[in-house]
Amino acid sequence: MVYPFSQITSAFDMEAVTFKKLVKGHAYSVTGLKEVEYRGRQEELIRIRNPWGQVEWTGAWSDSSSEWNEVDPDQRDELQLKMEDGEFWMSFRDFMREFSRLEICNLTPDVLTKDETKKWHTTLFEGTWRRGSTAGGCRNHPATFWINPQFKIKLLEEDDDPEDDEVACSFLVALMQKHRRKERHVGGDMHTIGFAVYEVPEESQGCQSVHLKKDFFLRNQSRARSETFINLREVSNHIRLPPGEYIVVPSTFEPNKEGDFILRVFTEKQSDTEVLDDEISADLPDEEEISEDDIDENFRNMFQQLAGEDMEISVFELRTILNRVIARHKDLKTDGFSMDSCRNMINLMDKDGSARLGLVEFQILWNKIRNWLNVFRQHDLDKSGTMSSYEMRLAMESAGFKLDNRLHQVIVARYADESMGVDFDNFVCCLVKLETMFRFFRSLDPEGTGSAVMNLGEWLTFTMCG
Repeated sequence: MVYPFSQITSAFDMEAVTFKKLVKGHAYSVTGLKEVEYRGRQEELIRIRNPWGQVEWTGAWSDSSSEWNEVDPDQRDELQLKMEDGEFWMSFRDFMREFSRLEICNLTPDVLTKDETKKWHTTLFEGTWRRGSTAGGCRNHPATFWINPQFKIKLLEEDDDPEDDEVACSFLVALMQKHRRKERHVGGDMHTIGFAVYEVPEESQGCQSVHLKKDFFLRNQSRARSETFINLREVSNHIRLPPGEYIVVPSTFEPNKEGDFILRVFTEKQSDTEVLDDEISADLPDEEEISEDDIDENFRNMFQQLAGEDMEISVFELRTILNRVIARHKDLKTDGFSMDSCRNMINLMDKDGSARLGLVEFQILWNKIRNWLNVFRQHDLDKSGTMSSYEMRLAMESAGFKLDNRLHQVIVARYADESMGVDFDNFVCCLVKLETMFRFFRSLDPEGTGSAVMNLGEWLTFTMCG
């Protein structure tokens, strides 16, 4: 692929057409090279193809230019008849002047070896960077780098190279971003991308594969990386490391840059590769078993004042109570609990189907909210009164919930604000929803098989009330 000299001043200049009809930012293909006799000397011509549209080169050696009149007719016909749609010829001198970058592409790294019988082993992963959940930026951003997608590669055998005394395994990592061409039509461009490779500590090799957290990357330096972060469609690097287990972390340079990517890993020897992601689980405490006699007298008196004569708290009363209490905590930023949030809380705690909370049910809910408040404050590292979406990921783990990358993307989209912040009421709402969903699933899967079957009535009950 080759790219014209752009002199691009903005993203909207990417599709601009030059005076001689080359389109800035387009990837052209080199499809042929030929010498012709022209004015008593050999002229080097190069054949170019523009696969993107009807715009075609109008400079020297274009289809209708006069240079062809001075070329032997048989040679001229041979060259022009072999051309496909979108192809054109230009002089090599013009090629050097008009194009800024040449990329030599290979589908596989087999060209790296002289042994034609040796084939590299290929593994392909598809992944996404999503703002607030999996787009952590490069190592320059230690608070968020760890949230990027992670891939483990196990290099089991060293290379067959009798002339090399080094015990090492060769592999090639290639990171390609997808769908960026579509973004040009709305002013977008290629992201600046790269990757880093980390060694799994020997004592941790062979252990369960989980998404590594911030502390690991703060303690460990990368063993290899892409040569640079650059705004190309694909970056790659040929790496040699001792046998062992390694983590590849692809990322954009800046956090919160959204995109899709393909990560390819080529190894000389057979290797094991896998995506590092947390297994979905919940460490739910046993439901509290308390009676009215166990409840503190002060709490009982408060409940009586709040609940009124019927001694039960409705969704409307619950919302009023919670918003009054949370307003007293000046260190928390919140816009208050919604009616839907309070309905979810009652749905979690209501054991008799009354859609109201009695004294014991309210006491248990109150204990949960106090515990979640402690978790929230513990993970609000900058004491801003809100958590960032990546702080929330760690906070949910402290509360007992482990989720994979896809679920984190869903949760961030549902509970974070435009600046990727999560306030206390949304944090509580998220935990209430998770606990309700986990408990309902476990009621349908008492043997813990990981699969459940429900009838239509159960499904509607859960989705309408959950």
